[in-house]
Amino acid sequence: MMSILLIEDDQSLAELLTEFLSLSGYEVVHCADGEAGLNTALNTSGIELVLLDIMLPKLNGLDVLKQLRQHSELPVLMLTARGDDVDKVLGLELGADDYLAKPFNDRELLARIRAITRRTRETTEPERPSKAPLRFGDLTIDTAKMSVMCKDQNLELTGSEYALLKHLCSSPGELISKAELSEHCFGRRLQAFDRSIDTHISNLRKKLQAAQSACEVKSQRGRGYGLVEG
Repeated sequence: MMSILLIEDDQSLAELLTEFLSLSGYEVVHCADGEAGLNTALNTSGIELVLLDIMLPKLNGLDVLKQLRQHSELPVLMLTARGDDVDKVLGLELGADDYLAKPFNDRELLARIRAITRRTRETTEPERPSKAPLRFGDLTIDTAKMSVMCKDQNLELTGSEYALLKHLCSSPGELISKAELSEHCFGRRLQAFDRSIDTHISNLRKKLQAAQSACEVKSQRGRGYGLVEG
């Protein structure tokens, strides 16, 4: 049973989500403030995903995410106020895997959780043992271990960044549309004004640059993104 950490101060909503997720086959650990949530995320074994509200007492969700990312790549799904685009972008820039605006449909939440799970759990969709790693330039993607090496160093990527890089690496030099990236990597159709892919790509670029990789993600307005070797 997958264990989810829910960090939400709205007690009524937390009870509804806990009941729904429990009936859907998940174990839910609930914390009502940011400090307790961060401590639980960092010190509780078995947590596989965090549902993180932004407006929290003691420590807001963005600060929780920022501190969490200093120590862990635990998948995070942000729960944001509808229309609060600044918080959405900030959350993605800080390393959130995805976001969902309140109020949301329970089934959409479940779909987002499952999509993140597919991206981050090797046991969900195991690779064939004989499948060779993907290689392009100085990058090596071990699909069995879900790890990325640049030269002799490991790249610490979130599940979303890994999924995007893997898909781009499968067709190096080719432009891949945002619509295809959204459906293949995130498991959903691209929505109007959805900037999540752009933000994840921006984070990925920064990590490639920090590793001094010869590979970079190029973009062409209106067409998509492609992985090239400089």
